[in-house]
Amino acid sequence: MRHRRARKRRLVLRWSVLVLSLLLIAVLATGLALAGSSSRLAGGVRIAGEDVGGQPADTARARLESRAAALANVPVVFVSGAHKWRLRPSRLGVQANWAEAVHDAQDAGGGFAPIRGWRRVRISLFGEHVTPHATVWQPALTYRLNQFARVLDHPHRDAALRLRGLRVTVVPGHDGVVLDRPRAAQLLVTSLASLRREPVALPLETDRQAVTADDLKDAVQQAQAAVSRPVRLQLGATRWRIPRWRIAKMLTLPHDGASELKIGGPGANAFFLRLTRRFDRPPRNADWAITTKGVRLVPARDGRVIDLPATAARLLTAALSPTNRTANITVVTKAPARSTAQARAMGITGEVGSYETIYGGDPNRIHNVQLVAQLIDRTLIAPGKEFSFNATTGERTPAKGFLEAPVIINGELKSGIGGGVCQVSTTVFNAAYEAGLKITARTNHALYIDHYPQGRDATVNYPDTDLRFVNDTPHWLLLRTFVGSSSLTVGLYGAPTHRRVVSTTAPLVTTGPVPVNRIADSNLYEGEHEIDQVGSPPRSTSVHRRVYTADGQLLYDDTWYSSYVGEPTVIRYGTKARPAPKPKPEPQAPPSNETTPSTTDTTSTTTDTTSTTPNTGSAPKQNAPSVTSP
Repeated sequence: MRHRRARKRRLVLRWSVLVLSLLLIAVLATGLALAGSSSRLAGGVRIAGEDVGGQPADTARARLESRAAALANVPVVFVSGAHKWRLRPSRLGVQANWAEAVHDAQDAGGGFAPIRGWRRVRISLFGEHVTPHATVWQPALTYRLNQFARVLDHPHRDAALRLRGLRVTVVPGHDGVVLDRPRAAQLLVTSLASLRREPVALPLETDRQAVTADDLKDAVQQAQAAVSRPVRLQLGATRWRIPRWRIAKMLTLPHDGASELKIGGPGANAFFLRLTRRFDRPPRNADWAITTKGVRLVPARDGRVIDLPATAARLLTAALSPTNRTANITVVTKAPARSTAQARAMGITGEVGSYETIYGGDPNRIHNVQLVAQLIDRTLIAPGKEFSFNATTGERTPAKGFLEAPVIINGELKSGIGGGVCQVSTTVFNAAYEAGLKITARTNHALYIDHYPQGRDATVNYPDTDLRFVNDTPHWLLLRTFVGSSSLTVGLYGAPTHRRVVSTTAPLVTTGPVPVNRIADSNLYEGEHEIDQVGSPPRSTSVHRRVYTADGQLLYDDTWYSSYVGEPTVIRYGTKARPAPKPKPEPQAPPSNETTPSTTDTTSTTTDTTSTTPNTGSAPKQNAPSVTSP
């Protein structure tokens, strides 16, 4: 019995294998019979709406490219309601990749012969649509989408609250309709790359309101409660009554998607501005007062500032309360940036060095001196740190208030922005010089200026020519400037070091002749000349400084050399030709039968004498010399 069952199972298995084999052979044979040529596209294939089934790949590609070129300037009509736009592929730079599309169509109906046959059966029954990948000029596409949106977009409007006097009203919102930009962008490119020219509807989407009238029910009740009665603000024993109409002006009602009531807007800002002006007190840093008796430390003081966000929140809470309609003003203490303890630890107790220079000139120069002195005033220099004049003042520009005044440019006295700044830099240099500090950068003027200490002038020019010195003391230095009506004093204050400064100034020697600048002048006759400016020769000098510590040790031994170019003598010489002398008239004899009075002879003689006098022209003139110092 068991033997018969095993035999039956083997028989069923053999028949099953045979049937499956026959089916597989039939499938392969059918697929092989329907496979067709692999060089031709499957029947039923469409690319960009064009039927290319059964065509060789190269033929299909050439046909598609030819059709695309013919349609490059044929518009596609895009519609939305009553609005129409005609767009050409060439205007948007749309380019379809036909070679890639044909290759995709080949893959869809390709493969091993039997498999290819069955794939082509499916394509012939259901079709195969290939959309070519296309590129587009993105700025043109964005421009067209914006053009559509300006016409088609009707955004939603959220529900909002309005105050008409002291009455709260609800402004209902509504949904909107806007262009579906991602889908529209894809549709534009696909339609313009297509080989069909049928009208295309632009996709729209609903733009739903974010806040409805139902969402504002609580806000309506709050707004009505806020303007129902006055509110009081208090700070200590001081109180302010805020009437209902002012509360209404200070409310920010829900709008633009918001659903909460707030204190804010122009009305609240104006109210709080008046409040802060009355009660705010800014913090005061610890400072140093310079007196005739020395340096006095001015203690710091905390500031008092109204916390506006916290006060506004308390005011809103009181306005929404039916019973407790009083709000406390929140005041916070603001600490100064430099406390008294910090200032005391900086060790600024007395004068380290100072210098005074006298200034004058035109009003613009005086203005510049005073302005740059203010910029460097109260500069603090940490121990071991370097002071830079240019870094402290920044560029001297008209935007900062600097005016045109006499300034030395390339060795010549001209007019330029910031004239007079070197008066301050020279005074700062001499203060650091007398303090015995380490000076790391100093440049003399191009021209010698006699009202500065000989060999101890210091010019600056942003950003390359700078004045720098180092605070080589163990304590901070405070730089102060004191501007009088005709004098400038620069003081350096810190912990007095009691250094001793010994200076030796070399004689001012002439190093060459006075340069001469001759200028042709067509208004002067040949041989005439006028001196516009008397120059000065190039000169040089040096200053030797030795700095000793309080116990007599030599700390610095420096020499500063100064070379000054000559200022030219300016001479104008004539180039105009002299006029030719007038010819002498011939004398005429009197008639023989007439008697000429003696007075006539005298007059004639005088006339002849005058007419024979030659015209020698005007004599040379000389102007008084003038020199203008910066």
